[in-house]
Amino acid sequence: MKSAVIPQVRVEAQLRADLDAVLRPGETLTEFVEASVRRAVEYRRVQTDFAARCEESLATYERTGVSIPADDVLSTLEKKVEARVKRLRK
Repeated sequence: MKSAVIPQVRVEAQLRADLDAVLRPGETLTEFVEASVRRAVEYRRVQTDFAARCEESLATYERTGVSIPADDVLSTLEKKVEARVKRLRK
């Protein structure tokens, strides 16, 4: 059950026309706006969490002086990507 309303937003006629042009068959403007807002909220959450991890990592480095060499980090990330690609191709 929905209990809140997102405020109406006035937009230029061209933006509204562009929006109407990309709606999928059977999709309503309300559904499109809701999905877009949900994606934007999730994106902001991911950004905020990432920034917090960065700040925490920097604070740890400044406190301890211990860091992981960039080559090690990149190597680990490359291995993760390779493993994921391999799983997806199966």
